[in-house]
Amino acid sequence: MSITLYGLEKCGTCQKARNWLARKKITHAFIDYREHPVDAVTLKTWAKAVGGWEKLVNRTGMTWRNLLPARKSPGSDAEWLLLIREYPALVRRPVAVLEDGSVQLGFTDKLYSRLSAA
Repeated sequence: MSITLYGLEKCGTCQKARNWLARKKITHAFIDYREHPVDAVTLKTWAKAVGGWEKLVNRTGMTWRNLLPARKSPGSDAEWLLLIREYPALVRRPVAVLEDGSVQLGFTDKLYSRLSAA
Protein backbone atom coordinates (compact mmCIF):
# COMPACT_ATOMS: atom_id res chain seq x y z
CA MET A 1 0.00 0.00 0.00
CA SER A 2 1.17 3.49 -0.80
CA ILE A 3 -0.34 6.76 0.40
CA THR A 4 0.27 10.33 -0.69
CA LEU A 5 -0.30 12.83 2.10
CA TYR A 6 -0.97 16.45 1.35
CA GLY A 7 -0.71 19.01 4.11
CA LEU A 8 1.52 21.59 5.72
CA GLU A 9 5.01 20.80 7.00
CA LYS A 10 4.43 22.42 10.41
CA CYS A 11 0.91 21.09 10.93
CA GLY A 12 0.82 18.95 14.09
CA THR A 13 -1.87 16.65 12.71
CA CYS A 14 0.15 16.09 9.52
CA GLN A 15 3.20 15.26 11.61
CA LYS A 16 1.18 12.74 13.66
CA ALA A 17 -0.06 11.08 10.46
CA ARG A 18 3.45 10.92 8.98
CA ASN A 19 4.87 9.49 12.20
CA TRP A 20 2.09 6.88 12.36
CA LEU A 21 2.78 5.79 8.78
CA ALA A 22 6.53 5.64 9.43
CA ARG A 23 6.03 3.53 12.59
CA LYS A 24 3.83 1.11 10.64
CA LYS A 25 6.37 1.09 7.77
CA ILE A 26 3.73 2.16 5.25
CA THR A 27 5.18 3.71 2.12
CA HIS A 28 4.05 7.27 1.73
CA ALA A 29 4.97 10.56 0.14
CA PHE A 30 4.31 13.95 1.69
CA ILE A 31 3.51 17.07 -0.32
CA ASP A 32 3.38 20.45 1.39
CA TYR A 33 0.67 22.23 -0.56
CA ARG A 34 1.94 25.65 0.43
CA GLU A 35 5.22 24.92 -1.35
CA HIS A 36 3.61 22.85 -4.13
CA PRO A 37 0.07 24.17 -4.67
CA VAL A 38 -2.51 21.61 -5.68
CA ASP A 39 -4.04 22.21 -9.10
CA ALA A 40 -7.71 23.11 -9.55
CA VAL A 41 -8.69 19.77 -11.10
CA THR A 42 -7.27 17.86 -8.12
CA LEU A 43 -8.97 20.15 -5.60
CA LYS A 44 -12.31 19.66 -7.37
CA THR A 45 -11.75 15.89 -7.35
CA TRP A 46 -11.03 15.96 -3.62
CA ALA A 47 -14.11 18.09 -2.91
CA LYS A 48 -16.31 15.70 -4.87
CA ALA A 49 -14.75 12.64 -3.19
CA VAL A 50 -15.35 13.94 0.34
CA GLY A 51 -18.84 15.32 -0.20
CA GLY A 52 -18.29 18.94 -1.19
CA TRP A 53 -16.24 22.03 -0.54
CA GLU A 54 -17.78 22.46 2.90
CA LYS A 55 -16.20 19.18 4.00
CA LEU A 56 -12.85 19.82 2.31
CA VAL A 57 -12.45 23.24 3.94
CA ASN A 58 -11.73 23.51 7.66
CA ARG A 59 -14.33 25.99 8.86
CA THR A 60 -13.28 25.83 12.51
CA GLY A 61 -9.68 27.01 12.17
CA MET A 62 -8.26 30.48 12.65
CA THR A 63 -7.76 31.00 8.92
CA TRP A 64 -11.51 30.62 8.31
CA ARG A 65 -12.50 32.64 11.37
CA ASN A 66 -10.25 35.50 10.26
CA LEU A 67 -11.82 35.74 6.80
CA LEU A 68 -14.09 38.67 6.05
CA PRO A 69 -17.75 37.57 6.28
CA ALA A 70 -18.24 38.15 2.54
CA ARG A 71 -15.48 35.60 1.76
CA LYS A 72 -17.18 32.86 3.81
CA SER A 73 -19.94 32.20 1.27
CA PRO A 74 -18.30 31.10 -1.99
CA GLY A 75 -21.02 30.42 -4.54
CA SER A 76 -19.10 28.48 -7.17
CA ASP A 77 -16.18 26.14 -7.70
CA ALA A 78 -14.17 29.08 -9.05
CA GLU A 79 -14.73 31.08 -5.85
CA TRP A 80 -13.76 28.11 -3.64
CA LEU A 81 -10.63 27.56 -5.72
CA LEU A 82 -9.66 31.22 -5.48
CA LEU A 83 -10.13 31.14 -1.71
CA ILE A 84 -8.00 28.00 -1.33
CA ARG A 85 -5.31 29.35 -3.64
CA GLU A 86 -5.13 32.47 -1.48
CA TYR A 87 -5.37 30.55 1.83
CA PRO A 88 -4.02 26.99 1.43
CA ALA A 89 -4.35 26.40 5.19
CA LEU A 90 -8.14 26.25 4.68
CA VAL A 91 -7.92 22.67 3.38
CA ARG A 92 -8.46 20.09 6.13
CA ARG A 93 -5.26 18.30 6.98
CA PRO A 94 -3.88 15.95 6.09
CA VAL A 95 -5.46 14.86 2.83
CA ALA A 96 -4.60 11.20 2.24
CA VAL A 97 -4.87 9.93 -1.32
CA LEU A 98 -4.72 6.15 -1.57
CA GLU A 99 -3.51 4.07 -4.51
CA ASP A 100 -7.11 3.51 -5.65
CA GLY A 101 -7.66 7.29 -5.79
CA SER A 102 -9.88 7.45 -2.72
CA VAL A 103 -9.49 10.50 -0.50
CA GLN A 104 -9.56 10.72 3.30
CA LEU A 105 -9.36 13.85 5.43
CA GLY A 106 -7.78 14.25 8.84
CA PHE A 107 -5.96 11.79 11.05
CA THR A 108 -6.90 9.42 13.83
CA ASP A 109 -5.33 6.09 14.77
CA LYS A 110 -8.64 4.40 14.03
CA LEU A 111 -8.98 5.96 10.56
CA TYR A 112 -5.43 5.12 9.54
CA SER A 113 -5.70 1.58 10.91
CA ARG A 114 -8.76 1.12 8.73
CA LEU A 115 -6.96 2.62 5.70
CA SER A 116 -3.94 0.39 6.15
CA ALA A 117 -6.14 -2.71 6.42
CA ALA A 118 -7.90 -1.94 3.14
